[in-house]
Amino acid sequence: MRLKGKTVLVTAAGQGIGHASVLALAAEGAQVWATDVNEALLARYEGVANVKAARLDVLDAAAIAAFMQQAPTFDVLFNCAGVVHNGTVLDATDDDLDFAFRLNVRAQFWMIRGVLPGMLAAGRGSIINMASVCSSMKGLPNRFVYGTTKAAVLGLTKSVAADYVAQGIRCNAVCPGTVDTPSLGDRINANADPEAARRAFVARQPMGRLAQAAEIAPVVVFLASDESVFATGQAFTVDGGITI
Repeated sequence: MRLKGKTVLVTAAGQGIGHASVLALAAEGAQVWATDVNEALLARYEGVANVKAARLDVLDAAAIAAFMQQAPTFDVLFNCAGVVHNGTVLDATDDDLDFAFRLNVRAQFWMIRGVLPGMLAAGRGSIINMASVCSSMKGLPNRFVYGTTKAAVLGLTKSVAADYVAQGIRCNAVCPGTVDTPSLGDRINANADPEAARRAFVARQPMGRLAQAAEIAPVVVFLASDESVFATGQAFTVDGGITI
């Protein structure tokens, strides 16, 4: 039980990497608060040991503030919420960029500000941000908005890590490759030829397959645990070889 005694907050916990991470964190003994804007998805946690589900809209600063007032002090925050836009710089709109920065970056900023006072008072804490290899690490075709905002997440991560490294707070990012999640499925099915779209996603993975969400969750558990106590400001890549 690597996380026994720790209280963990996860956003976008309803499905995909967020859901897999909640189950993995709880299995290691953490008390996990699984949050999502979609209450129907949170119903899957009914009866799951060590998991408390709560609706939270990370695009609403007031809702985050109200949530933090009634929540416990968190030892770990996993900022998992995000959005992926398709297209080049010529395809992107101001609305696309604004929304992606709100969800991929500003929501993390708000969540971090929400948990930090409690972590600082306790003298410890681990903040885990969802980034991507599609960021300042690597450019991928038709991911202008996504890559831009995920590069910002890496900058945010390093800035928080630098500011609080001497106060017991660690901040790291998880950078997956292409993961077979419901979100990816929705984007694949939006194509005129979904089978061709899936083959294209697989083709860019040197391992010849997509990752499963449960293959990303162990990295989240590691960063939540004291096993990673000397790691901060880092981007942990789990990409199946894209960045080799």
